[in-house]
Amino acid sequence: MADFPTTARVVIIGGGVVGTSTLYHLAKAGWKDCVLVEKNELTAGSTWHAAGNVPNFAGSWAVMNMQRYSAAMYRTLGEDVDYPMNYHVTGAIRLAHTKERMQEFEKVASMGRYQGLQMDICTPAELKEHNPFMETHSLAGGLWDPLDGDIDPAQLTQALAKGARDAGGRIERFCPVTGVDRDGDEWIVQTEKGEIRCEFVVNCAGYYAQRVGEMFKPFGGRTVPMVTMSHQYFLTEPIAELEAWTKEKGHKMPMIRDVDVSYYLRQDKYGLNLGPYERNCQAAWVKPDDPMPEDFSFQLYPDDLERLEFYIEDAMERVPALGTAGVGRNINGPIPYAPDGLPMIGPMPGVKNAFEGHSFTFGIAQGGGAGKVLSEWIMHGETELDMWAVDPRRYTDYTDHDHCLAKALETYGHEYAMHFPHHAWPAGRDKKLSPVHDKIIAAGGQMGAYNGWERANWFAKDGDDTSEEATQTWNRNGPWSIRVKEEVEAVRDGVGVLDLPGFSRFNMSGEGAAEWLRGRIAGALPKAGRMNLAYFPDSRGRILTEMSVMRHAEDQFTLITAATAQWHDFELLDKALAPGLTLTDHTTEYSTLIVTGPKSRALFQSLHSDADLSATWLSIQSAKVRGIDCALARVSFAGELGWEIHAANADIPALYDAVTGAGAVPFGMFALNSMRIEKGYRAWKGDLSTDYTLLEGGLERFVKFDKPQDFPGKAALLAEQQQGVKKRFVTMVVDAGDQDAPYMSTVFHNGEVVGETTSGDWGYRTGKSIALGTVRADLATPGTELEINIFGRMCKATVQADAPLWDPANERIRA
Repeated sequence: MADFPTTARVVIIGGGVVGTSTLYHLAKAGWKDCVLVEKNELTAGSTWHAAGNVPNFAGSWAVMNMQRYSAAMYRTLGEDVDYPMNYHVTGAIRLAHTKERMQEFEKVASMGRYQGLQMDICTPAELKEHNPFMETHSLAGGLWDPLDGDIDPAQLTQALAKGARDAGGRIERFCPVTGVDRDGDEWIVQTEKGEIRCEFVVNCAGYYAQRVGEMFKPFGGRTVPMVTMSHQYFLTEPIAELEAWTKEKGHKMPMIRDVDVSYYLRQDKYGLNLGPYERNCQAAWVKPDDPMPEDFSFQLYPDDLERLEFYIEDAMERVPALGTAGVGRNINGPIPYAPDGLPMIGPMPGVKNAFEGHSFTFGIAQGGGAGKVLSEWIMHGETELDMWAVDPRRYTDYTDHDHCLAKALETYGHEYAMHFPHHAWPAGRDKKLSPVHDKIIAAGGQMGAYNGWERANWFAKDGDDTSEEATQTWNRNGPWSIRVKEEVEAVRDGVGVLDLPGFSRFNMSGEGAAEWLRGRIAGALPKAGRMNLAYFPDSRGRILTEMSVMRHAEDQFTLITAATAQWHDFELLDKALAPGLTLTDHTTEYSTLIVTGPKSRALFQSLHSDADLSATWLSIQSAKVRGIDCALARVSFAGELGWEIHAANADIPALYDAVTGAGAVPFGMFALNSMRIEKGYRAWKGDLSTDYTLLEGGLERFVKFDKPQDFPGKAALLAEQQQGVKKRFVTMVVDAGDQDAPYMSTVFHNGEVVGETTSGDWGYRTGKSIALGTVRADLATPGTELEINIFGRMCKATVQADAPLWDPANERIRA
């Protein structure tokens, strides 16, 4: 084809709502030399049969930001691009049958208020006023969002396509991609119409994303962690009562979501659209005898309404009008599911200049925001807001097919589930086990998964309620609370041991390694034989990550970071690595035991360790414990005297037996979290994220403005320092009642939103509920009284001095 584009700056694979939105945002930003290729017609995948619901509501801060952007963008898009669209802003109610659900609604409504959205908490009677067709039996209340609604997915996609074309973007339909290749720094996208050379390539292939992802395996890619689910909704015949009401009122009936039962019900023309997320759900194309077709464009699965009978019957009791009309049409189509039900938007793990925007279960609601986020990643290498919740690198090598299938079935069947702080989802577990996993289980370990690694959250004793049901509460106290208290007290008064597999662990060496690191971090490097914390800023001085830097020699380092940061942080280092330097990942080869408490030195002495136990805080050394080679780091995230033992996996069981045999009490992640919050220690992607600069995060002591290296974000941080920091990181003591402040609880002062919490927990050593967060700079003075909205309750919070609440002078750590 003579006019086929053979070069482009960006090639987007997939012509659904997310692909066209990405092209639209790139073109609007001036990146005109971009091409979208679609194997069939636009919308041929999940987009064409999507229901088109557009909620703002989301339990995730990042996802709410994305959906809020989409909904606002859609309200003006038709006019912006001069394309007619059916977008009905009807408002929607969410029904709550329990106190716990009402608490969730209160939390999300508060988040919404922070983001400029008005979501109202309603009584059953008020819900009836919003939707008179609904019965209110068995309800505790609900939530009303006036900006919720629905949009025609095909019209939305065509509007985005028109806007993209008008701004200079190009779309090639009926152009299947057959492969990709590399030529130097260029991608070669191979299609049935010819090759396109480009700088960046984007996988927006919907439920075909895994198949497209296989093309990138020779270039460092992995099998995309996703499963295609069969999702049904059906449309009724017209309902006379609904038609009459609509004509009288001049608008459609507000949508209903019964999230405790698990369905939505909305008006479609003069009938109703019922869409359940059934527990007895089904995945598609997951067995060898049922492979994914080469092309399933504009096709559906056979009807299977028997799966929906329970939900249909419940919905007819809730809205009796539903039972007065027959089924007009049933839609049973494929939708992709990532293991946690959230999409993958961002850099393709392991592959240079490749990005992903796929696995959307709510692609219409999120498509506008996803295009914005993807375009930012491509153009700038970073996003306006922290989007870790949807970053593809949040999954690593544990996401095999069995895991993805088990999690997709679990997530789909609990689509509207509440995510309680002490609850662990049971499906797809035991993918990565500690060398002492069986010992932990035998000791009563109640496990959680961290980047696939099983770690004990707490240790149960005989008679404790370890049922999943017991953890389904927002309350602080449960069967775990007395045990967590005992674990903390064991560390406070004696010595405890935490088995901590899965620390992300990288070795870096080569001439010039130290100088290269100085140019990437904001602060200084430790001397040989010591360790410190290092912060990596982005171009705006925001917190990309925190790593513990262990320095073994002038140019020889071990970098340790959070388990979930493994692929994110390795890529951060690797993509800019200077020639001649070596970077290797040893995460799976070693493990860690945290041995901490005032009697920890005596414990090591009793084990006849040859270590220098007088070595100071933040020292590192090679040593033998009970004759076993290991490395000892004098540091403790619990804020007590202590050491981390780092050793090869094969040596961990003997070391664990030695320290427990010498009196160390096992403790879990819940206890560690309580203790680290008492010390004001930050956690990655909670307190430490790109939503905050290093100065806003209270990390000034880790920034060396006077060093000669021009590290990323240095100019931005200098400007911020000169102009004044607008928000400050603070520790707050909260009159919290039964629940501690969860992530992104809104902070108020005199009725005005002034900040947010980044983490919260009960401090068992201090006997206080503690919240970490950021507030307006003028309110960061110790003693300032604020209020935190905790599940609808306004709780007094007092700003503390800039020092740990527990052992403020760090005397116990340095003992």
